[in-house]
Amino acid sequence: MDLLEFDAKDLYFQQEDSPEVQRLIKVASDLYGSGEAELPLLQAYLRAPESLNVLVALNRFYYYQHRLTEALMIAEKALVLIRRGIEFPDDWRQLDITHISEAPKDWMTRIRLYLFTLKSIGFLNMRLENLELSRRIFEKVVALDDRDRIGAQALLELVIQRQEANTGEAVLAAV
Repeated sequence: MDLLEFDAKDLYFQQEDSPEVQRLIKVASDLYGSGEAELPLLQAYLRAPESLNVLVALNRFYYYQHRLTEALMIAEKALVLIRRGIEFPDDWRQLDITHISEAPKDWMTRIRLYLFTLKSIGFLNMRLENLELSRRIFEKVVALDDRDRIGAQALLELVIQRQEANTGEAVLAAV
């Protein structure tokens, strides 16, 4: 299945939040350089905890602040929220190609967002040195995306290289 064959509908950023939430995201954007963006983002989150706009803004903030654990928590929250809209299994490990191939075409935008978010979770876990979990996530995304439209193949190869390097270092340290 080609994950690029779809009509771009129901994009998360087209979903309008309340004017107050939009204002808080804008304030956070203006404050980013001063390092004071977290408070308005958290205020937006408290007002709209299921807004993908807010979750993406929070995730980016934490990622660019190198607060990877917080970025991971937000990405996991987003994955749960996206999953509910496409009726995927609660556990990504149970996901298989039939969930995608048998899904209504109207879900394809959300399915891609789900897979990109899962890839992001894998990437954050890799950065946090949770290499085994990261590898399993990338293997799952690659298995579901045989044309590598989501771009997980190179990350899978990178995590395998890091695991092999760590194994080699462990062997040398034991000698």
